[in-house]
Amino acid sequence: MNLSGGCYCGNVRYEAEGAPLMRARCHCRECQYFTGGEGNDFIAMPEAGFRFTKGAPKGYTRPDFPGAATREFCPDCGTPLLTRSPALPGALILKVGALDNPAAFEGPQVILQTADAQPFHHIPEGVRAFPRFPGM
Repeated sequence: MNLSGGCYCGNVRYEAEGAPLMRARCHCRECQYFTGGEGNDFIAMPEAGFRFTKGAPKGYTRPDFPGAATREFCPDCGTPLLTRSPALPGALILKVGALDNPAAFEGPQVILQTADAQPFHHIPEGVRAFPRFPGM
């Protein structure tokens, strides 16, 4: 799979290639902050097939969370682009909203962190869902 994407203002662009590792939606409270309240749709891709083609993002890692993920976003317009998580070494979590073709997502294969879902969040029927990350 070949994906491309970038931010709203166009100052940061990327390309990713490889077999998707996961197509998911996360409802953790942290993702709700970054989506404006909804679940976070993402495609996890191999880090080896990823590169920025224009500009560079700004990253933020919350210092008081052990094992916190680093969230990367456009330093100009603030568009969330990707997450680097210690829980998924060798992978990047690409935000569906920043893809040039969001339809490539095709919907989640799994729903994560439903314990943090809000009453207004829709959990699709027939999709595997977990209260936390599987195995936790």
